[in-house]
Amino acid sequence: MGEVVAAGLLSHVPTIMLPKATRLELNAGKEISLVPALEQLRADVFDTYDYDTVLLIDSHWFTTVEFVITAQDRRSGLFTAEELPRGMCRIPYDWRGDPELAHAIAEQGQPHGTWITANDDHYLPLYYPSVNLWSYLGKGNDDKAWMSMSVCQTGDTEDFLRVGRAIGAAITASERKVIIIATGSMSHTFYPLRELRKHEASDPSHIFSPQAREADLQRLQWFALGRHDLVLDTMGEFMQYRPEGKFAHYLMMAAALGEADFCAPGVQLSDYENSIGTSQVHVWFDRPATGWTRKEAAV
Repeated sequence: MGEVVAAGLLSHVPTIMLPKATRLELNAGKEISLVPALEQLRADVFDTYDYDTVLLIDSHWFTTVEFVITAQDRRSGLFTAEELPRGMCRIPYDWRGDPELAHAIAEQGQPHGTWITANDDHYLPLYYPSVNLWSYLGKGNDDKAWMSMSVCQTGDTEDFLRVGRAIGAAITASERKVIIIATGSMSHTFYPLRELRKHEASDPSHIFSPQAREADLQRLQWFALGRHDLVLDTMGEFMQYRPEGKFAHYLMMAAALGEADFCAPGVQLSDYENSIGTSQVHVWFDRPATGWTRKEAAV
């Protein structure tokens, strides 16, 4: 039987790929906490844990009529981001995939009332959340498989939960030990172009609004307490702060780990930081000894 051994809500903000000198220049001479946190996560988790595959839920990969999961045996090349080619240019990537698990997840779509397709086209585009986080957490670990999953832009909270349930069922039925990365922001509103260069520093006072900042901080408190039920119950309220990708990355991860019964406490690895109005933070969830859910803990 397969299992999820750990999971994380991780930032992929383009700033992490800039040279250190540029990062310091943008942030009043200080390093953004996101970078050393990723370096520590690599040392503590990705270089030491027993796992087979990383499933990265990519909040920048928008599909329309279905969710898509990568099923290539290997992906390699050079990546330049269409959004910010100045900062993410010709980044080398090379990782092996997990076609068997990709197809197993896709097969769980219909039983869970949704649509998931596994795609093995080697010309399928990549998006920078996948490349950025692999560059920090996967590069050099050639024995580990990586695959990415899209967010369906026509979906809503219920659709994302259904896909998460499908992911959880497929992993359980497999023989894989999996790390799930939900990559994306919490509140996610940019400043207008003529204003945004005044708000490049990481200090959270630059978050787009005090209300958005408070909503994020409330959910970070709930993560720390393992109260994912409260996060799920208040999704309608949180949507007014425009979480990235409708917060699909988190919702899919949470549903894969038990949904409202998911009770693993989150460890905040980085500071809560700003990026031109949007929130950026790394939160990590290790599998509790009693299991991911309250039901498991009660047995």
